[in-house]
Amino acid sequence: MTDAVWTIRELRKALAAESIRPVDLAERALARANGNQSRNTYLWQNLAWTLAEAARVGAVPRGEGGPFGDGRGALWGLPISVKDCFDLAGASTSCGVRSYRELAGVAAHDSWLVARLRAAGAVIIGKTHLHPLAYGITGENPDFGDCLQPGNESALTGGSSSGAAASVLEGSAVAALGTDTGGSIRAPAALCGLAGYRSSLGRGNWQRGAHLAQSFDTMGWIFRDLEDAPLLTEFFAPAGAAATQTFTRFAVPDESFFHDCEAEILTSLHATISELEALGLRAVKIDAKWWDEAFAIYAPIQAWEAARIHAGRFGRYEAGLRERLEWGARITSAEISSLRKRHAKFTARMDSLFAAHGLLLMPAIPVARLAAGADHSKTRVRLLRYTTPFSMAGVPVVTLPCAAGGMQLAATRGSDESLMEFAAQLGAQRKMTASA
Repeated sequence: MTDAVWTIRELRKALAAESIRPVDLAERALARANGNQSRNTYLWQNLAWTLAEAARVGAVPRGEGGPFGDGRGALWGLPISVKDCFDLAGASTSCGVRSYRELAGVAAHDSWLVARLRAAGAVIIGKTHLHPLAYGITGENPDFGDCLQPGNESALTGGSSSGAAASVLEGSAVAALGTDTGGSIRAPAALCGLAGYRSSLGRGNWQRGAHLAQSFDTMGWIFRDLEDAPLLTEFFAPAGAAATQTFTRFAVPDESFFHDCEAEILTSLHATISELEALGLRAVKIDAKWWDEAFAIYAPIQAWEAARIHAGRFGRYEAGLRERLEWGARITSAEISSLRKRHAKFTARMDSLFAAHGLLLMPAIPVARLAAGADHSKTRVRLLRYTTPFSMAGVPVVTLPCAAGGMQLAATRGSDESLMEFAAQLGAQRKMTASA
């Protein structure tokens, strides 16, 4: 087992062979934590608690069967990070804002997500940095500092699951739990050269987790190796879910949609098209001009829902965040009703596309890098133009890391298992090609 780059399968095989213990992995993970120049991958850590968790997990007796033959689940013994918008008993939850943490105090109970992780035998390394209230896509944060990429101090991780990406990139976690409302997993995964999984809307349980906008909030993972994708899908899967769909074709927007896309991102798109065709899929171009209305529908619904969640606390937040929430509070019932009708029509049109083509492929975001310290006042709108069509549809998306940036591959709602199995096939093909 190499120490430099961790993958789930590699670590679980070593754990099953008893060549390493959960506590050994936890110690290595903790030693790598906060390895970016901003030293803010994690907003909460307790080393003694994590090591005690590793010891508890390590005491679980081995059995037979299971994905690695030791009778334990896929996540057993693995170092995992959690976005700091989910409660962990005995810890504070900040949602990326100091005043939020002060008001919330210390959590008395685990969130559903944390409880499920602990029951699965995962070892939580800490709670990670995020864009304030998860309401942004750059990873900039006035309270806790901007999240910089480990090993690349001039670049932001992207957000809002900023620390999630940093934790995988620095090697303090083999996989990171995050959320994706408008692109909060897809953007940092693409910017950091990692894989990402945004689950179908409605998967998972938000008990003691902080919503941003319920109409679009999803849970998901950032990780490194596409072949690990199916091992992560089941974490959010409802009972009885299984991979049943075989994909034979995919659609890509025509070139006119990518008028603001960097050339190196388009090169990655064309390379990915060739990879999918090599797997036997047929590509079709579609006119996606109507997707440009997605942001105009998405943004006010998001703001309206966020304003209700954070009502009475606007004055505690920084100016840009406060202005968005105040705008959301001004949206009338008649306006939100009209927007929801437009949302339903948009989703129905997206459903028809998936029914016709199976998969949709496009860049996760149109840029390969977000410079630290630059003016990103217009970045959010530019990036969300690429992510919100799939957010509006509530569909599962896998982010495919590329030579520059990342691609998002989406399938119809509820087909998470099929999509992630296909992603694993693509990952295997890439390894074969690289080794040939």
